[in-house]
Amino acid sequence: MGTNNSERQLRIERDPLGEVRVPTDALYGAQTARARDNFRISRLRANQALIRAFAEIKKAAAQANLQTGAIARNLGEAIVRAADEIIAGRFRDQFDLDVFQAGAGTSYNMNVNEVIANRALELLGARRGDYSRLHPNDHVNKSQSTNDTMPTAMRIACLRLLGEGAHALDQLAQSLHKKAKEFRDVKKSGRTHLHDAMPMTLGDEFDAYALNVERATDRLRIAGAPLLEVPLGGTAVGGGHNTRPDYARLAVKHLKKITGLPLTEARNRFQSMQSLGDFVALSGALRGLAVELGKIANDLRLLNSGPRTGLAEIELPAMQPGSSIMPGKVNPAVPEMINMVCYHVIGHDAAITMCGEAGQLELNVMMPYVAYALMESLEIMTNAVTTFDRKCVRGVTANRERCRWYAENTVGLAALLNEERGYMGAAELANRAIDSGKSIQELLEEESGRAGRETKAKAAKSVSGSKR
Repeated sequence: MGTNNSERQLRIERDPLGEVRVPTDALYGAQTARARDNFRISRLRANQALIRAFAEIKKAAAQANLQTGAIARNLGEAIVRAADEIIAGRFRDQFDLDVFQAGAGTSYNMNVNEVIANRALELLGARRGDYSRLHPNDHVNKSQSTNDTMPTAMRIACLRLLGEGAHALDQLAQSLHKKAKEFRDVKKSGRTHLHDAMPMTLGDEFDAYALNVERATDRLRIAGAPLLEVPLGGTAVGGGHNTRPDYARLAVKHLKKITGLPLTEARNRFQSMQSLGDFVALSGALRGLAVELGKIANDLRLLNSGPRTGLAEIELPAMQPGSSIMPGKVNPAVPEMINMVCYHVIGHDAAITMCGEAGQLELNVMMPYVAYALMESLEIMTNAVTTFDRKCVRGVTANRERCRWYAENTVGLAALLNEERGYMGAAELANRAIDSGKSIQELLEEESGRAGRETKAKAAKSVSGSKR
């Protein structure tokens, strides 16, 4: 009996649950095919940094297994070559699993194992799916478990994305400092509670923004440092079962060299595999950054408001028309984008925090979602910060005359007379300014003039009296 065209395009693989049909041109295998079929939930996919990190782990594990004699040389070398191809960016279409999937990341781990196994088989001159020669579990996953490779891959990927983000933030802080120098002589009114306050300069305001970005970046780097401890070698629960005595040390040593990151063995693999606390802490630092950036974006929108009916102290670069009906309207588009990104990151942090608390005993099965949410937050924040810096902050200009007018007319100037007149006396002057619409300086000049006229009148009266 002949087979139809669709059957000829499939191969049969087996896993512990039985037979699975896999497309003949797929490098992935049975367990990936099951995950693809079971979890058609969203369009969300793993960050490619996670896939690269997994491939680097497989390469490091194979090298360590070769050194300990746990795997035949030809198999180990084929695994290394296949892993190198994935690290270089090949076969990205083979990694298409939904973020919402079975817990812990087993599907991710097996996806990488199967793609490497089938590619290694090709390099050995065998056909895909011929696992009697080289097996995804027995060889590619040797000395490993999802429970130690998944958190290790997450740490590596997050560290890389964090490095890119910190660099973008450093650039933003530099741009803000440059603007602070440019605006150091632009006098303006400060505002508290959105009301007049003491005079300051626009440079003071931008320098504060720069320092707040720097502090938030420092907190990110501090939160990222613990991720350098990786639990690779802990296998199922942290005890390193089914590994040779030197495997963990060698695997981490190779992984350090492969990634270029100063990785170290986890001081306690049970702790490192049981808790997602390090990821929750990094997410919390990202939330703190989002709060700072959101506040800066809000300020720029306020300072830019106008041009006739707002503060109009600064002008932001015009990026696009601001209305489909009001000609000439230009909105603060980039700061608005920043606000939305910040809200998104803060929302992710809430979910990551709940996932961190949801672990039970020796494992937290929420890792697939935490990996997605944290890496997306890191990536979009980096992109948003770069855009904010290049398309907004660097192009900010000051409306110097408007700022000067506010500086001269702020009722907050009355506070400078607290020592001379006392609080109540200064308050009386401030109220007169508000009621009259005159500036503090104008009122002082009127007082000075009136006092001068009264002195002259008294002198004239005294002279005329002496003549009589």
